[in-house]
Order: sequence, then C-alpha cells, then structure tokens
Amino acid sequence: MTTAIDTTMTAPTVAGGKWLHCTGPQLRKMARAGLVWLEQNRDYVNSLNVFPVPDGDTGTNMLLTMRSAYARVEGGDEPHVGKVAGQLAQGALMGARGNSGVILSQIWRGLAAGLSGKEAFGTADLAHAFQSAADTAYKGVMRPVEGTILTVIREGAAEAADAARKSEDLRFMLERVLERCQQALERTPDLLPILRQAGVVDSGGQGLVYILEGMMRYAQGKLVIDGQPVAPVAPAPPGEPLSAQARAVPEGGALEFPYDVQFILMGRNLNVLEVRNRIDAMGDSTVVVGDEKAIKVHIHVKDPGVPLSYGISLGQITDVVVENMQEQMEEMVHKAPAAPSLPVIDVRPDQVAVIAVAGGNGLAGVFRGLGAAFVVNGGQTNNPSTEEIYQAIEQMPTDKVIVLPNNKNIILAAEAARDLSAKQVAVVHSRSIPQGIAALMTLRPDKDVAANTETMARALRSVRTGEITRATRTIELNGVDVKEGAIIGLVDGSLQSSGPDEDSVLRDVLGHMAIDGCDIVTVYYGADVKLEQAAETAHRIRHAYPNVEVEVVEGGQAHYYYILGAE
Repeated sequence: MTTAIDTTMTAPTVAGGKWLHCTGPQLRKMARAGLVWLEQNRDYVNSLNVFPVPDGDTGTNMLLTMRSAYARVEGGDEPHVGKVAGQLAQGALMGARGNSGVILSQIWRGLAAGLSGKEAFGTADLAHAFQSAADTAYKGVMRPVEGTILTVIREGAAEAADAARKSEDLRFMLERVLERCQQALERTPDLLPILRQAGVVDSGGQGLVYILEGMMRYAQGKLVIDGQPVAPVAPAPPGEPLSAQARAVPEGGALEFPYDVQFILMGRNLNVLEVRNRIDAMGDSTVVVGDEKAIKVHIHVKDPGVPLSYGISLGQITDVVVENMQEQMEEMVHKAPAAPSLPVIDVRPDQVAVIAVAGGNGLAGVFRGLGAAFVVNGGQTNNPSTEEIYQAIEQMPTDKVIVLPNNKNIILAAEAARDLSAKQVAVVHSRSIPQGIAALMTLRPDKDVAANTETMARALRSVRTGEITRATRTIELNGVDVKEGAIIGLVDGSLQSSGPDEDSVLRDVLGHMAIDGCDIVTVYYGADVKLEQAAETAHRIRHAYPNVEVEVVEGGQAHYYYILGAE
C-alpha cells in the first residue's frame, strides 16, 4: 500500500483512509501549511512576549525563520523526504532571526537528522525524528528552562513515541502530538513563574503549536491555502490595564541572577565536562562548549567574580563580557524600516575587519567612518538573519572578522553565522548603538582578533545608553506609569521616565545616566527630528551640564527621537 503523491494542497490519501508514508513533496507541503498557519497568527504570538529581558517579536522572528526554511524547497519536486528535511533545516538555520528563530532552526535540524537517508517516513521514523528534534533543541543549554518551547517539543516527542506504538497512521500521530503540545503549552505558566505572573502562555511554544497545527490541518484536508485565505483562530489579547510585559516583572523587581557573564577560557588539557559542572553550580542559563584548548562560557550569576576567578584558576580568559541584566529588565522596541547596506571598505587580508549592525543611514555612516568594513541593516525588531550576517562575513577580504550586533536579540544570529564560517570570527556582545561605537573606536586592525575583542569588551562597560521615544502601549514598570502615546525615556534598556514632553523626560534620562560624571555626551538624532531641534536639545544639555562636552550627530534611526551615548 503506497501513498498517493498529491499535486495540490489537498490532504494526502491512501486506501483505507490511513496515511502510512510521507514523501518529500508531502513534507514540503506540510512545511508550507505550518508557515501559513503561523503567519495567520503571528500578531497573537507577538503579544505573548513576557521575558525579563525581551528583545524582538517572537512571532515575527519565527515566521521569518519559517519563510527562509520553506524558500529552500518552494517549487521543488525532490521525492526523497530526508533531502527535503535537510533543505528545510538549512533554510531555517540561514534565515534564523532572534532567539526564538534560532531555537526553531535547531528543531528543524534535529528533525532532519532523524529523517536523514529516508526516502519516505512512517510513524516510527517520525517519532524518532521528533525525539531528535527535542534533543537538538536542548543541546548546548546546561540547564534548559522548562515552561518554554523546549518543554513543548519535548512533550510532543514523548507523545509521538507513544502514538507510533499504537498506530501506523500519520494523521493519528499528528493529532496526538498536537494535542499533547497544546496541553504542554497550557501548563507553561505552572512551570515558569514569569508566565504565571503575566497570565499568558509561552510565546515560543505557542508559535511551535501553530506550526504543528497547520501541518495537521493539511493532513486532515482542513487547510485551504491556494483558495480562500485562512482566518486566524487566535483569541484577541486580553484587554487588561497592564500589558503582559508589565505583569511579568519579577516580584520586588529583582532578578535572582542579575549578571550575565561570558568569557573564553584558554588553556591546555581542559576538561569541558568538569568546567561545565562547576560553572553550572554557580547560577543558571549555563552554556559551556569547547574543547581541551578553548572553552566558551556563559552563565547568569549573583556575583560575576566567581566564574571569572574560577576561569583564571584554570588558564587565561579572554572576550570577557559582564552585563547587568537588572538594568535591562525591559526594552521598548520598534520596527525600523529597511535601509541599503553600504559597500565593503578596503581591508587588507592580514587585518581584522569589523561588521556592524545598524539601522539608519546616519548611524551606518558613523560606523563606516570609524572603520567598520561593512554595515548590515538592522536593529530593534528589524533583526537581520543568520544568512545576512554570514554573507557579510564571507565577503570580507580577510579571514579575521569581528561582528558588532548592537542589539541583544541579534547576538544569537551573529553567533550562528560565526559558527557557519570557516574564518576566525568573534562576536562582541554590544547591546546598543553607543556600545557598538565605543567598541569600534578601540579597533586596531593590525592586531589579532583576540586582542581586539578583549579591548572592545572592556569598552562596552565604559558607555551608558539613553533613548527617547514614544510609548506604543500603556504599561507600568519600574514604578513608571506610562500611557500610550506618551514620551518615554530608557537608560541601558530600562524604562526610567515618562511624560507629556521631551524636555522633562530628557532631564530624567540624563539624571539616571549620571552624565555629570562623564566627559562627553553624543546625541544621535532620529529621522523624525530636524537639525535645529537637535541643536536646541544639545544647548539644553550644555546649559544643565556645563562641564560636559556635547556632540550632535545625525543618526537617521526610525522611531527613536534621540539615542544618547555618555562616556
């Protein structure tokens, strides 16, 4: 008994009403169905972002990742299901945007590994692939956070194994897996306090459920793609006074492990497993990968000195980054319109090239003027894909490259691009435009990558970032009551002020930045601000702080009236 290969988006059929084998063309259509259903419900997934340090829109990032995955197989007729799965995984990896997109790409990677070599798959094959997907998604994370997309895919894999023992019908398996994933999603608030506080489910898990639901609807013949558009089924976000983000702030406003510590440990005969276990006991969100000569460490801790001292006891540490996440509890982000990337500047093959991410022609010009070899267009919620960053790396005329993401939600994609390249690539964890500029100012292109990343990492800690923009929602956070449409001010990503006019908010922001102890403040004015207005703002700053030098630079960034850098 064989499966009839369908040539439209109608459901696959076999004699007896069961679907026993999935071919390459059918998997391609399943992927398309998952993409379409996620697209219909993207806005709802976006509304669920509630993490303590959120950055970007989960639904949008997962959608862009799925689009890239499907683009690799669109219009193809490859019959081999293992090859189609591999193409989907490669597309997802190259198009992965934001943290949620990178995790989704790992799920596709695991599925592809589980289906490798298969001309078609049945229920037993798919159960194995689901388990591979869950294992791959968890891999590299020492202490995975339950109550997230990881929990959803893990429970889905367990259900797939049980379904495979009970039936050879792929429809039966997909229905069971979807139901189990939905149940796991509903329990995420019980597993993750921040979700329970916000009264929502996990956004990444919800996105995955929509992808699986689209696939199941295709299998059941309930999803019409080439005909009438499918209406979203997501419920409207609850109309409560506080947003999910506001309700998600930890009780008392304090994170248990407020410091993000990252470094590379260099040595001889290093024991990765032992280092991982020791580091893991110090905090949470542990990632320790490497070999006997070099180990990359990431950990959230109460005291950053503990992991750093341990690293020094084993060898030399470099690329050290210590970030205060407490000061970045909430970041307001807005979509920036696309702007063309500028051409590569001259870099000798023996020099270090820097790739920066920035939105706005003025900011791009600043980075170019300071020596960036290439500027990738992107920024707040306008996250460039892994492939965009990878292509920029590959077109550099040197094998020594440093990437400045300048936004914390671009770091994972930058690291994925680094791992794809055979070049010597380092990612400096710059989380704002002023941080990226401060790092770039230390560039010594004739020195090696390690020396430059070390000085750049130190430079990140020498600058504070202020931002003036307009609120897009009503929210209460950090004791600041914000109304939609009000002017708001952020310092290092943390909401600090709200008011009816720029003057009062600017005063608050400057105070929180403590610029009276700084030497210089640079004002980058946005696309909606005229030069005369920016000059008047600079005059007010000079009047209030006569001992501080003030510079005015056209940034051209969207949505943000001003970005301030203080050193």
